[in-house]
Amino acid sequence: MAEIASCFVSGAFQIFTGGAFSLMLLGILIGLAVGILPGLGGPGTLALMLPFIYKMNSVEAFAFLLGMASVTNTTGDITSILFGVPGEPTTAATILDGHPMAKQGKAGRALGAALMSSLAGAVFGAFLLALSVPVVRPLVLSLRSPEFFMLSMLGLTFVAALSGESLLKGVVSAGIGLFLSTIGLCQLSGIQRYTFGQLFLWDGLGLVAATVGFFAIPEIIDLYVQRTSIANVRVGRLGSVTEGIKDTFRHWRLVISCSAIGSFLAIIPGIGAATTQWISYGHAVQVSKDKERFGKGAVEGVLGPGAANNASLGGNLITTVSFGIPTSVITAILMGAFIIQGIAPGPEMLVPEAKGGHLALTFSFVATIVVSNIITVIVCLLFLNQLIEITHVRSSLMIPFIIVLVFLGAFAEKNAFPDVFLVLLFGMLGWVMVHLDWPRPPLILGLVLGPLAENRLFLSTDNYGFSWLLHPIVLLLLAISLLGAAFPVIQKRRARLKGNQEKNSVYTAGEKVSKARVRPSWAMAFDFLIIVVFSLALYESRKFDLRTGLFPWIIGTAVFALAIADLVVDLRAGKSGKRQDHQSEAGSRLGNSVSNRRTIVILGWIIAFFIIIWLLGFAIGAAVCTFLNLRIASREKWFTSILLAVLSGAFIYLLFYLVLNIPFPTGRLLA
Repeated sequence: MAEIASCFVSGAFQIFTGGAFSLMLLGILIGLAVGILPGLGGPGTLALMLPFIYKMNSVEAFAFLLGMASVTNTTGDITSILFGVPGEPTTAATILDGHPMAKQGKAGRALGAALMSSLAGAVFGAFLLALSVPVVRPLVLSLRSPEFFMLSMLGLTFVAALSGESLLKGVVSAGIGLFLSTIGLCQLSGIQRYTFGQLFLWDGLGLVAATVGFFAIPEIIDLYVQRTSIANVRVGRLGSVTEGIKDTFRHWRLVISCSAIGSFLAIIPGIGAATTQWISYGHAVQVSKDKERFGKGAVEGVLGPGAANNASLGGNLITTVSFGIPTSVITAILMGAFIIQGIAPGPEMLVPEAKGGHLALTFSFVATIVVSNIITVIVCLLFLNQLIEITHVRSSLMIPFIIVLVFLGAFAEKNAFPDVFLVLLFGMLGWVMVHLDWPRPPLILGLVLGPLAENRLFLSTDNYGFSWLLHPIVLLLLAISLLGAAFPVIQKRRARLKGNQEKNSVYTAGEKVSKARVRPSWAMAFDFLIIVVFSLALYESRKFDLRTGLFPWIIGTAVFALAIADLVVDLRAGKSGKRQDHQSEAGSRLGNSVSNRRTIVILGWIIAFFIIIWLLGFAIGAAVCTFLNLRIASREKWFTSILLAVLSGAFIYLLFYLVLNIPFPTGRLLA
């Protein structure tokens, strides 16, 4: 025990010696920029930094890389809250309540809550790494493919259950996400599925393009329609941040439980922060006494994902360090760093240096994660007042920059311009789902979990037939999934019955419903579209062999049947007058004609940005688009339009072309 304590102290102090601390600060600086800028991606930037660690020693190399990796989720929350654009795919859940808080003038409180809960989660995950490695080894080794598959289904069920009365829509949404994950080369057989001869689809749908488009495009449209700043209310700045910090301690049980969710689930290969954020959000909703606040700006909806995101890195490292098995993209890249440093992750990482191991180095990971997050939170808090002021800038100045950042983020993931087109498709899908009251989080989580679920389902069936369905742990997880789905529905019905006594109706959280007229035609049209698309997809899959087609057949058939059931529900609701069309807050305030006209205009501008950037390239195209939008759409002054256009183009050229050396295309006209 004394030997382990000595290694812990040695590892903690190693990051403050030599060049390790300065390299950690450099990594933090890069992580700050990467997290705030949508789509740059922590994993991609981490990979770009690998060549620079050849001349570093082990402590310096991992201080640099982990300092960078451990802060991207924290700073990604800033963009998610302020703009409704996920700075990282792992911070998308923060948008659901963080951005509504920003719109209400509570950006400071949301950011304070996100930063402090992220710090708490990071510390929890780091110390779990220090304490739990010997304990989790037998646990992880005891899980087999059936249990892994059921864990992924458990996460999906919890998020789908957030739909409350629309549980059916939540399950269909999750199924759509799972099915979309099958696009590309089958990971089991290498056969193309639903690629339609397009080479860029061989790798599947880009998660960044899907996430950014799904959440950012509807926010851009709403921002343009309302013609206001992001925040409609101005409140005290510093005090608001302090209130968010206090929220972390007021809801300390939630923060700890979500940190535990993030840490322990991240131990399992394939379950990373992109998944745990949604599961922790679902947990926050389920334990709340007032679920109707979620989606409207509940601070608990910020605390839960914030804590889970940062705690997941510690959990990821437990499996990577103990077994040499990378559990996420970031830890897979860190495996490359181990190889460069000539270190083999595994049991040797748990043995003291005196016995030929690297235990002190393992403990230096703990110190790096904790210190990096403390420094990041301090730096962010120092500049939060300036960041909060961004939410009061009028939307006409913000929209062109947000559109450019959205397209940049989509392209930068795989350096593929077709991903920018995917942003448009997912953006329109997200906008339609918002206006028809369809839940979006289950779809994105299904897209994230799809590859893992398919792999585990095939292995389970191949190894055990269908007997795996009777495994004790599988049955336990199935029971938890069913209870998790049923519990919020039962609570919602109880609330509705209580409300009926007062002649009030209970609607979906975060949405305003028009009571003026009953027109379920659009909802039924969307159901019918899903049915048609999945019938065609199932017909296309008829030529797949068992290995290639098992997952698409099961998911496709289930979604097809459930979509028919939802269509029947909508038909009955239309006849009884219980289902109303959704009407946005902007549409209610401005009138449908004005709202629809502005929606068409901003959609035209988004498409125009895409075309101009495709023709002229990112640097020149962004400057031209920004200038045209400011002058024509927003009627800004010449000087303002030219200045911001030049700054837009210069920012892209200097950061992406020169510093990060990302090979952006020059454009069709300039090629």
